[in-house]
Amino acid sequence: MRLGLLAALALWTGPALAQTAPAPSWPPPSPPVTAPGDGMMDKPCPDQTGLWFGHPYVKANDWAWECRYLAADKQLAANPRVVFIGDSITENWVPLAPALFAGGAVGRGISGQTSPQILVRFYQDVVRLRPRVVHIMIGTNDLAGNTGPNSPEMYQNHVMAMVDIARANGIGVVLASILPAAKFPWKPALSPAKQVAALNAWLRDLARAKGAVYADYYGTLANAEGGLNPDIAPDGIHPNAKGYALMEPITRAAIAEAEKTAAR
Repeated sequence: MRLGLLAALALWTGPALAQTAPAPSWPPPSPPVTAPGDGMMDKPCPDQTGLWFGHPYVKANDWAWECRYLAADKQLAANPRVVFIGDSITENWVPLAPALFAGGAVGRGISGQTSPQILVRFYQDVVRLRPRVVHIMIGTNDLAGNTGPNSPEMYQNHVMAMVDIARANGIGVVLASILPAAKFPWKPALSPAKQVAALNAWLRDLARAKGAVYADYYGTLANAEGGLNPDIAPDGIHPNAKGYALMEPITRAAIAEAEKTAAR
């Protein structure tokens, strides 16, 4: 009799308890991992004592360099308005155009990176920050083959994946043109100007098809050889302050347009 009463009480209180259970979070919290040594661990990034172009980093076995901004991402006090993700051209932009990065914009560029590396860290360094807009500029190092053999199709797959991930999470997208490049100082045998122009035509079409905004820096910066003049990029690849100043009005207009698409 007593057991029957207890069972009845359990049945009666079960639904009420279920109704007061907290809603599950998404994504679910990571499970604790205490494995020692080189296996999966709670804190995979040790103290960053190395330097890369003046920035601390942990490069050993971190192919996509996810450790580079891991701590900075977690320390943000508020969601940024826009995240700039890319390679050294994006990384160098932050100190050379402080006004652009003073209004809720954060830079997540890493020197030397290619599109597959940025795709690997895209969720961590963009989606988890919940910006209104992401500015994606990548391709120079793909053309140079920095992370090994690749093809236009591989590059396109990586960029399309980033756009789809961003849009699925309500983030407006600015697809930036690859900057003009007639030669690569670290790969002097290559002449990428025609490839840059071809990929930019594809990026423009992709932006139109996906509801993204195309930021056409190429049309403003390219010289007759499809490169960058020394007065705006002394090494032919990386803009100086004057070069970034020419880019900034295009950037601001593209971000403003992308904010409108994100609000729809």
